[in-house]
Amino acid sequence: MFELWIPITIAAAFLQNLRSALQKHLKGRLSTAGATFARFGYGFPVALAYCLVLMYGFGFSLPSVNAEFFAWTALGGASQIGATALLVYLFGFRNFAVGTAYSKTETVQAAIFGAVFLGDSLTWPAIFAILISLVGVMAISLAKSGNGLSNLMAALFERTTLIGLASGALFGISAVAYRGGSHALGDPDAAGNLFLINAGYTLVWATGMQTLAMLIYIRIREPGQLTKIIKAWRVASIVGAAGALGSVGWFTAMTIQNVAYVRALGQIELVFTFIASVMFFHEKSTRGEIFGIVLIVAGILLLLLKG
Repeated sequence: MFELWIPITIAAAFLQNLRSALQKHLKGRLSTAGATFARFGYGFPVALAYCLVLMYGFGFSLPSVNAEFFAWTALGGASQIGATALLVYLFGFRNFAVGTAYSKTETVQAAIFGAVFLGDSLTWPAIFAILISLVGVMAISLAKSGNGLSNLMAALFERTTLIGLASGALFGISAVAYRGGSHALGDPDAAGNLFLINAGYTLVWATGMQTLAMLIYIRIREPGQLTKIIKAWRVASIVGAAGALGSVGWFTAMTIQNVAYVRALGQIELVFTFIASVMFFHEKSTRGEIFGIVLIVAGILLLLLKG
């Protein structure tokens, strides 16, 4: 089971990359909240269908829920929405790129939260690998914006930095909370492939809560968006399906493996983006971006070989 999380995480990262590309296309038709809702609203039926397939196709029984499960799942859903909102809020600042770079500390913060709240431990090679990948991710963020390392350090105590760190913290909390929620349903190692239904059921509840919360927000603040979301169903449904299937991968991987390991390997998404930009869109890459990609790959290889 330990090795299974690797291909699952890579598949999840690929699907997340696909979802992000399609969501950018939606952003031209919908507001930020509308494009975000498409991910949850159209993804919820897919998550529900996945759970039904596990139940009626493979004979899994629904796990018994408890207060701990609901607490973890609600925390994960709320944290994920909050993290996304802060990230979007950053785009309104002139030096948003620096704040965005600091939001990439999610993996390190997830490792800390996982150790404190779930007792997850990391080996020293794994910690080193995560830090190498983190530097790579931040290097790419700065290279894309034209900012240098000096700007990153100079902005250490600026508002955008604090917002970026808060966003990364909430993303880290959400990942740890989802793992906690899945484990609250029972030991995933206790009965064969129990981790599949644990992860799927947690995803259904989390996505359902997020869909309801976003629906209420849009209905109150942006009522006209609901009509636009329905009209954009062709692209929005693909966004939802890709997002839900990617989340199936994330939730499953985080159920059977340490969150920090999963999120660190998940940074391979940036490698997919880099390859697509060069091969399909013929975009030129800067030395900073290439340096960042090399570090990310080096960190991932070290994580897999020694972590």
